[in-house]
Amino acid sequence: NLLQAAPKLDALWNHDDDQGIGVMAAISAANRKDFIMVGGAGSRNMIDKIKADNDVIKATVLYSPSMSATAISLARLLGQAKGLGDLAEHEIPASITTYSAVVTKENAASYADVAFDS
Repeated sequence: NLLQAAPKLDALWNHDDDQGIGVMAAISAANRKDFIMVGGAGSRNMIDKIKADNDVIKATVLYSPSMSATAISLARLLGQAKGLGDLAEHEIPASITTYSAVVTKENAASYADVAFDS
């Protein structure tokens, strides 16, 4: 509906690259190329489109590849009632932020190894 309702767009954010496949199909069906799109997740499909640089998708923000491993490590530490040994904390902090890369055509090839297939 947004593509029909908004005659002019500058940019579009799509929060999930898997969902973005359908969004890209809708953009193509509407014959719109007057804006850029940025997504999130880091799917191989979107990274390949970003590398090709022939569509509205220009970047995606990776879900950190270390998220799962970090979550498992933190769960183990919680289960053992331990803190984080390398930090000066008595317990696991309530919030931890991990790095999330922005993938563009300039660096897409270097992130292909952590991409997932949709």
